[in-house]
Amino acid sequence: MKQTQYVAREPDAHGFIDYPQQEHAVWNTLITRQLKVIEGRACQEYLDGIEQLKLPHDRIPQLGEINKVLGATTGWQVARVPALIPFQTFFELLASKRFPVATFIRTPQELDYLQEPDIFHEIFGHCPLLTNPWFAEFTHTYGKLGLAATKEQRVYLARLYWMTIEFGLMETAQGRKIYGGGILSSPKETVYSLSGEPEHQAFDPIEAMRTPYRIDILQPLYFVLPNMKRLFDLAHEDIMGMVHQAMQLGLHAPKFPPKAAA
Repeated sequence: MKQTQYVAREPDAHGFIDYPQQEHAVWNTLITRQLKVIEGRACQEYLDGIEQLKLPHDRIPQLGEINKVLGATTGWQVARVPALIPFQTFFELLASKRFPVATFIRTPQELDYLQEPDIFHEIFGHCPLLTNPWFAEFTHTYGKLGLAATKEQRVYLARLYWMTIEFGLMETAQGRKIYGGGILSSPKETVYSLSGEPEHQAFDPIEAMRTPYRIDILQPLYFVLPNMKRLFDLAHEDIMGMVHQAMQLGLHAPKFPPKAAA
């Protein structure tokens, strides 16, 4: 696992996490800015989730507040984790309907982008859609499959996750919209993903699994779902059979340059 400068904050005996004022200020900057950027760009299912979560603007929410809403809508919960967790822990959590949330927030110096998933990315980017039964079902199934998968199979599953839950787009009656949390928590990628610059492909799970990605650049390619129900339907298809096919077919050539050596 990679190293990180960030340390997750510990709760007190009552489960309350006390964040310093400057961290609440970072949250306020991020959520205020991003709510404006996603206007007209986020899918309705995500906006419905934002409405239900009623995230505070002036402070970082407590995990218990999120859990009340998720528990009442889809039975999910969020689970406090350190800054980075192993694949195994990640799959274990999803398989038990718990979404990992690292209880730290980025520094003002990394306001626009950081590689580690912080509390803003996890709560603002992902939790709204966990109120949606179709999205929640896919995420739960994904966790159970990952738990039973081999190390090699997990790499293919990781690409499927990246191209859907993190960086997925969707066709709607109002035009193409965003549902991926990695896009929705990034001001630059929110605008870029829907522009004419990147490539857009109709969603195909096997193709998604065969597509290499880099975490530190704007994505050169986005897969577009026909609707949110497609994820629910996929959860009931033979995803591991698709992994096997993708492994046999092999990876596509990357659509990006290799990362420069540090």
